[in-house]
Amino acid sequence: MEYTNLGRTGLSVSRLCLGTMNFGPQTSEPDSFAIMDRALEHGINFFDTANVYGWKLGEGVTEQIIGRWFDQGGGRRDKVVLATKVYGKMSDWPNDQGLSARHIIRACEESLRRLRTDTIDLYQMHHVSRTTPWEEIWQAMETLVAQGKVLYVGSSNFAGWHIAQAQAAAGRRNFLGLVSEQSIYNLLTRHAELEVIPAAQHYGLGIIPWSPLHGGLLSGVIRKMAEGGAARGTSGRAADALAEHRPTIEAYEKLCADLGHDPADVALAWLLSRPGVTAPIVGPRTMDQLDRNLGALDVDLDEATLKRLDELFPPVGNGGPGPEAWAW
Repeated sequence: MEYTNLGRTGLSVSRLCLGTMNFGPQTSEPDSFAIMDRALEHGINFFDTANVYGWKLGEGVTEQIIGRWFDQGGGRRDKVVLATKVYGKMSDWPNDQGLSARHIIRACEESLRRLRTDTIDLYQMHHVSRTTPWEEIWQAMETLVAQGKVLYVGSSNFAGWHIAQAQAAAGRRNFLGLVSEQSIYNLLTRHAELEVIPAAQHYGLGIIPWSPLHGGLLSGVIRKMAEGGAARGTSGRAADALAEHRPTIEAYEKLCADLGHDPADVALAWLLSRPGVTAPIVGPRTMDQLDRNLGALDVDLDEATLKRLDELFPPVGNGGPGPEAWAW
């Protein structure tokens, strides 16, 4: 396993982050335990979750599973850089969502209880709040940091100007502010390159891409369909996306076959080669999926391959950050 610093911090995290969103809804608790144990065996020390995962209002199902796994001991909690999130709706009452100081503090306490730990290593805002002033948000986060309940603060689904706003407000308070941004980023979705990634790099935030395989479309979905699998690529929005991008995906899978690498490995390796990226989030439903994700660390993409990937999956506009991506 390779490790890197999370943004400008001294915190070392693995180049792959274990996403736990499937734990509970898609993956049983015993299987989730086994996957987390295997992640540690592979050297993955960065685990990501959220208080809303499990999709049962207010229950924090996934956090509870992780907490019971920590409770088995064996140094599990000490080995893990634990990231969770706050923002989502946790009850039908109006103050049990968003980023008010009241909700941040109470949601943190509840996540700590479910996770059976004293400290959240990375507490991420799951979405920007358009109604809460930054002074209120940072006051709440500073309180949690001072109490030792949170070590670092991150964002998720922020625009570049939100990151700038947040860091300016944190700077006025002599607070560290954001250290990471979790953003959708993959070969098919490259909008983050315009302003989010440049802002993150400027302010020293590590980029943690979510949906690195675009819901499975970049994992060899056409080949799997021919073999009788790939259920995620044949229903709902995934099926619509496949219909829209099928010629591109076919060409991509052929390129991967020519390279001798699994499409999922190539998609993850591409992200690992991108400026500012700390660790893509892999969200396995099974042990086999986790084991196969490790192959991305052995893929070295040369300039010709990177150029071909840009041809298949063009960046937005002229590529790179704005305004050059759309203007002179």
